[in-house]
Amino acid sequence: MPPKIKELIALLEKAGFKNRGGKGSHRNYIHLKGVAITISGKTGADAKKYQEKEVTKKIAESEK
Repeated sequence: MPPKIKELIALLEKAGFKNRGGKGSHRNYIHLKGVAITISGKTGADAKKYQEKEVTKKIAESEK
């Protein structure tokens, strides 16, 4: 079962990303190190595979 969008957001926030806002169902997150990511979709919706991969990739980039 794929994770929900809200679970991806929780992972980003735990890794130190801050919400910069967005339009509609889009949320822009940025890390102090300059790593940015946009998450789209309602919080209760299932996350797409590419979104999971992108979140994992951006969290790894922020830890370098």
